[in-house]
Amino acid sequence: MTVVSSRVLSTVSAPYGANLSACELTACISDLGAMGKAVGPTFAFYTEVTPELQVAFIEEMGVDMTATKAVAAYFASKVPYPIHLAA
Repeated sequence: MTVVSSRVLSTVSAPYGANLSACELTACISDLGAMGKAVGPTFAFYTEVTPELQVAFIEEMGVDMTATKAVAAYFASKVPYPIHLAA
């Protein structure tokens, strides 16, 4: 596991007691249907992980940025503060 993946996974998993793999998180941040399987960690990705680390993880995992922005936009519609990737 890379340093980027390790930092992201420890940030999103710890508060929820989740044990997601980098591939599972990748699915959640790029697909609204998959996101439902790990809402807390997915939300934490967009709100607790720095924007720079988000982008590094997305690039490292080869995630489609358009799909990721759709999931970010979903969360942005639910909270009263901006979510970086939803913009």
